[in-house]
Order: sequence, then C-alpha cells, then structure tokens
Amino acid sequence: MSRSRLAAFALISVAIAWGGAFVLMEPAIERQPIFNFLAFRFTIAVLVMVAVRPGVLKRFNKTLLIQGSLLGVALGGGYVTQTIGLHYSTAAITGFFTGLYVALTPLLAWILLKNKVSTKALVGVILATIGLAVLSSGAIELGWGEVALLACALLFALHIVGLGVWSSNHESYALTIVQLAMCAVLSWVGAFAWEGGIQSPPDGGVWFAIIFCAVFATALAFFVQTWAQGFLDPSRVAIILTSEVVWTAIISYSVGQEKPTFISLLGGGIMLVAMLIVEWPTKQKELVPLEPMVH
Repeated sequence: MSRSRLAAFALISVAIAWGGAFVLMEPAIERQPIFNFLAFRFTIAVLVMVAVRPGVLKRFNKTLLIQGSLLGVALGGGYVTQTIGLHYSTAAITGFFTGLYVALTPLLAWILLKNKVSTKALVGVILATIGLAVLSSGAIELGWGEVALLACALLFALHIVGLGVWSSNHESYALTIVQLAMCAVLSWVGAFAWEGGIQSPPDGGVWFAIIFCAVFATALAFFVQTWAQGFLDPSRVAIILTSEVVWTAIISYSVGQEKPTFISLLGGGIMLVAMLIVEWPTKQKELVPLEPMVH
C-alpha cells in the first residue's frame, strides 16, 4: 500500500474517531456534569501531548501564550457550547450543526478581515442555510440545544479565522498545547463556578469516553494529521476530515442511539454538500494554512 493511500485511511480513522466521540459523549454527559467532563478530557489530552514531547515547553514565549490563549478561548467556548448542544440534542444533529463552521468561516473572515468571499463560499453558506431550514422543518425543534450548537459553529469559525492570522507565527504543536490548556482552564473554571467543584467520572463508561476523547479524538488525531499531511495535499485532507459528520450519523444510527428520518437525512445531506463545496480544491489561496485540527 502506498503512503498516500495509507495516509488517507489514517485520516478516515480520525474522522471516524471524531464521529465516535460524539456518540460516546452523549450518554457520558448525562452521568457527569458537562464542565467536569471537558475539564478531565482536556487536562488528560494536554498531559499526553506534553509527555510525548516535553521539549515543546521550551518553545513557549509571551506571544505564543497570549495568542494561543485567545485562540483557546474561542476553541474552548466552541467545545462548551457544542457539549451543551449535544446534551439537549442528538449526536447526528450535533455533528451536522458543528460542521456549519466550514461554511461560516469565509463569511466571518469577510466581516472581520475584509477578505473577499468566493462564489463557492457563498453557495456553501446558502446551501448550509437551506439544510438548516430543512432540519428545522421536522427533524429538530429549535431550542436551547440548537442555539448552543449555532454558537458553537460561530466560535469554531472564529477560531479558524484566528488561526489564519496567527498560526504561521508559531510551531503548531506548541500552539495546540496552549489552546487545549486554555480549554482545560475554562472547563475547570466552569466546574467550580456552576457544578460545585471537582466531580470525578462516576463509572468506567464515563472514564472510557473521557480517555477516548482525550487520547484518540484529540492527541492521537493530532499526530495522525501531522503525519498524513506530509503525503496528501491540503484540500484532500480537508475533504476527508469533513466526513466526520457522516460518520457521526452512521455510528449514532448503527448503535440505535437515534433513528434516521427522511428529513434529517435530507437536511444533513444538504449541509454536507455545503461543506464539501467550501472545501473543494481551487487555485485560490486558502484562508488558513492547513494546521492539524484539535477536536
């Protein structure tokens, strides 16, 4: 098997791990408070990444800490709102809504940075809006969970725009650790402010979900992406990783966590097409130099 094909399969495994993380998290956050779950998850992820490359701490500097922390606030806010949305919605719907950030990123870059919006980005935004409308017409009821997921997509889009401005100034591994550390800090603050302090995972199932999300869906996913990007072009990497929303739905439906409906499949399918259109390769310069995504 060629290295490029092996890299593609490795990235598919990352997308599957991300999809599986949603399915594992949904029952876990019913048994452990949301902020505590996220705090344990990101603390473990940071410890694993530092343990693998302890020398990365020597790369820390004031600029990295400031910019990485600001990016971490957007990323952490995205994770918090995503997990709140998952608590009130389903894994498949959470995956579809989260994927909206792909279409929202060029729109947000136009608003904040005055970047030109391409035709394909506009088509992606329109299709994503149509997909959301289809889902809202019968597959979901717009409530606090869906509002939280929309906020999640906006915060993730803001995070990507921020990466586009600052990521080239720093080594990606060090920047990722600072961002995840800020996610952990925000989660611990939330745990003490609204959940009465530390509440350990109550059972093995929750521990498994935390370890899976921290090690496989975060730390290991970063390593795999870093390696795979040496053999695949950025657009192909982005398209493969977009399949996360499909795997989330497949896994959720397969284990019986939720039942597929025509409306949910149609709306989700339209949103997936919107993501693919935005990610599809063109000769135009990409908004963000491709960096391994944290998840």
